[in-house]
Amino acid sequence: MRSIITLLLLLTFSVSWAQLDVAYQKPHPDILSLADVPTSPSTWVTRDMKNMLLMETRQYASIQELAQKEYRLAGLRINPKTNGSSRNYFYYGIKIKRIETGEVLEVKGLPENVLLSKFSWSPDQSKIAFTNTVENGVELWVLDLGSAKAKRLSEAVLNPIMGDVINWKRDGSGILVKVLPKERGRFYAENPVPKGPIISENLGQKAQNRTYQDLLKNKTDEANFDYFTTSELYLYALDGQRTKWQDKAVYSGVSISPDGNYVLITRLSQPYSYLVPYYRFTRSVDVYDMNGKHVKQLAEIPLTEELPKGFDAVRLGQRSHRWRSDKGAVMTWVEALDGGDPAKKVEYRDVVYQQAAPFTEEPKELIRTKNRYDSIIWGTDNIALAVDYWWASRNLKTYLFNPSDNKQKPEILEDRSTQDRYSDPGSPVRFKNQYGRYVMHVEKGRYIYLKGAGHSPEGPRPFLDKFDLKKKKITRLYRAKNDDHYEYIARVIDLKKGELMVSIQSKTEYPNYYIRNYKKKSALKQITFNKNPYEIMSKVHKEVIKYKRNDGVELSGTLYLPPNYDRTKKEKLPMVMWAYPVEYKDKRNAGQVTKSKNTFTYLWYGTPVYWALRGYAILDGASFPIVGEGENEPNDTFLPQLIANAKAAIDAVDSLGYIDRNRVAVGGHSYGAFMTANLLTHSDLFAAGIARSGAYNRTLTPFGFQSEERSYWDAPQIYNTMSPFMNASKMKHPLLLIHGKADNNSGTYPMQSERYFNALKGLGGTVRLVMLPFESHSYRARESVLHVLWEQDQWLEKYVKNKK
Repeated sequence: MRSIITLLLLLTFSVSWAQLDVAYQKPHPDILSLADVPTSPSTWVTRDMKNMLLMETRQYASIQELAQKEYRLAGLRINPKTNGSSRNYFYYGIKIKRIETGEVLEVKGLPENVLLSKFSWSPDQSKIAFTNTVENGVELWVLDLGSAKAKRLSEAVLNPIMGDVINWKRDGSGILVKVLPKERGRFYAENPVPKGPIISENLGQKAQNRTYQDLLKNKTDEANFDYFTTSELYLYALDGQRTKWQDKAVYSGVSISPDGNYVLITRLSQPYSYLVPYYRFTRSVDVYDMNGKHVKQLAEIPLTEELPKGFDAVRLGQRSHRWRSDKGAVMTWVEALDGGDPAKKVEYRDVVYQQAAPFTEEPKELIRTKNRYDSIIWGTDNIALAVDYWWASRNLKTYLFNPSDNKQKPEILEDRSTQDRYSDPGSPVRFKNQYGRYVMHVEKGRYIYLKGAGHSPEGPRPFLDKFDLKKKKITRLYRAKNDDHYEYIARVIDLKKGELMVSIQSKTEYPNYYIRNYKKKSALKQITFNKNPYEIMSKVHKEVIKYKRNDGVELSGTLYLPPNYDRTKKEKLPMVMWAYPVEYKDKRNAGQVTKSKNTFTYLWYGTPVYWALRGYAILDGASFPIVGEGENEPNDTFLPQLIANAKAAIDAVDSLGYIDRNRVAVGGHSYGAFMTANLLTHSDLFAAGIARSGAYNRTLTPFGFQSEERSYWDAPQIYNTMSPFMNASKMKHPLLLIHGKADNNSGTYPMQSERYFNALKGLGGTVRLVMLPFESHSYRARESVLHVLWEQDQWLEKYVKNKK
């Protein structure tokens, strides 16, 4: 008898702990029919509104494409056959539509089975350059919009792996590109037998870096990094003739000045790092003339492994080199005034300088910013806007300043939290100038125009305003209606005529572009005609619900009910809640409504909305604010707030009478997966959960994660309490873990899910781990996506809908 019991126990453990040999599966037909629909083309419109490019897209790659060999070096993922990115997104064809007549033209000259990317308009937008990836490399092509003919300019010799690839000459007569050198150095397909150990050392400096992935690991990686990233610069004429412009180097940036007379070049050089990605390597910043002659070195920037603590920390020296878009050849850059250290108390954090060609005069100070410099929106000689930002407080300031007179005190026009969406005044309307660069439209030296999302308690209502810089007076020119459609302003075409290009959509109508005249209030002119590929979804009820947390914080989410569900009979449904926590410094901002009930529902691999067709209520995008006001940090009370958010959401839908609260699932991706594991561990609100591509042990991200700036040693209790791995013995409910085996997102190593699964398994939890070969943080292969949908469907059917 004892031997039989022992055998049964062995069989039980072998079944519950064994690896399962499962081929790629497809989900239920209700889901599959929607997951496999063709995608609509992407659309690009010329600024003269005469031509539209219709770019063929595909929803998925194939697992064969993802399975190709790749090298992961210093934050790059490289296909060794093509020297291009192994994770590139391509377009698979182009058509040209004449907007006035509606005529659609096939592009002549393109080969079959193209893989197109890196598109770049010529200065006058009569042409567009792009790359085509072939089996052995990357080619340069140009499409003439007038003739609808495409022409190949180069063989498969381009090096598109890093930085700018296509740089048009100012007159549109040629293109400066990076080309693979004939002599490329040595490439190591495999690691050779080592000659010694790999040694790193630190001599007292603090280097508190995030947990980057795909870093260099040894000298072989360093050699291969040089092999793949080294280029020569060539100038290609439009007839295909090429001229060598610069010798080989590791070029990470190429930028031609607006007037076309100078080129800003950034080169990387050794020493490299095993701690940080390539964009923090040693580099030089230089200016050349268009003949390739060196003009001036602007900066020598050392390897940046050590930074002060905090998300607002920056390195010393020059950074953010940019051409002024309103001038022919004026270079700007930024330098820290606080040593790059957020802990220092200073009046101004950053200073912006400029230096005009030929770069012989001393640099001129433009403006100082109270927060960390973000950007400048150029307008006229006397009018520009500077924007700064401070992460710790989420504060943003916009300054009106005079670029020609630094003695004139800048004026703060905007001073708000970036999380206060209701007070967002919008962004300045910009048009292209004589250099083909976008600059802020300034009228009569005092008026600018602002377009924005128009978030409000009633939902988003995009707007166009006229703003008087002298009187600080706003005149509203147009505001979208709050009817059964959602409209946003994609482009301001002509302010004098009052013409806008707008996108209009509804719950059942796919987004399409229209031309609207807000002055004449004439009929809309439709210019795209995309059809709804998800007709069955028109029978799904959709609404934005608002509710409150127990501490009064306003919350919201988008509720979906199954097709033809009778909201009067109120059959009790199982529910899937999908969410992602967001940290706030002010609870008033946490409750702001940013969703519209009238937006079209896109179906993609990450959405839970598919399960409305399987008989579930869905609460998607449920608000999950984590608030820490004043000196308090959001994560100080992470778990109580997390549980309060979840309970409030379930209570809200339950109060409507639609759900069986004993059959509710929770799910999320990345930080949403982290949320899911914590809710299943520390509450009894859910029957089961789905966690995709998450991190569960915060001691493996010891120098901060998400919005947490403190290190593990600053706040060990926070890290341990928030880590589901540390609390695995408390797990109460079934959990489906899904993770890409090639996840390169900072912090979400595949090991996070593997170790968490081992912990739960060892402690007797009900858990399933699905590792997706070759997938990164987001999933791309059709086989992977359909299998993920199948896994989720099986899990929900077993542990939620049919919960015992």
